[in-house]
Amino acid sequence: MNIRQLTWLSGARLVMAVVAAVLVGVDLGVKAHIEQRLGDGRTLDVGILDLRLGYNTGAAFSVGSDLPGWLVLAVTAAVTVFVAGFAWVMAGRARTSGWLVAGLAAVVGGAVGNLVDRAGDGRVTDYLHTGWFPTFNLADVFITCGAVVFAASTVLNPDIEDTAATKARPMATDQR
Repeated sequence: MNIRQLTWLSGARLVMAVVAAVLVGVDLGVKAHIEQRLGDGRTLDVGILDLRLGYNTGAAFSVGSDLPGWLVLAVTAAVTVFVAGFAWVMAGRARTSGWLVAGLAAVVGGAVGNLVDRAGDGRVTDYLHTGWFPTFNLADVFITCGAVVFAASTVLNPDIEDTAATKARPMATDQR
């Protein structure tokens, strides 16, 4: 295997994959710890949030919780694959910002974390409870924050383009 064969996993893509994998590990580790600590129904008050164990058999905000578990898992898997593919393409662009890669890594890490959690028993482990918002988990925080960072990086850096497209586009000239 030579270095050219490894170029598909280099630079921003490698960073994104490693960060996403770390976030998946952190998410699943925290979920396991919470299930072990709060499995008896206890709630821990930690300030503006309570740690309260709950499970979600549906998608975000329990949408689809009445659907068969296999269907929710299949749709979740399809969406996760699409998001990961989109992130892979975006991270492979020639001039990709670090913020964009960080946002994508967070979204992918959160999505994969929730997918792996759901694949085990058909439900996602939730534990961050506000009292005024549906209970959620760290993967949901990763997804939300990652989406905000991704959106902000694309709005604040709109000139990030693929260099192949830039080279193919004729340069504008002044025709006065």
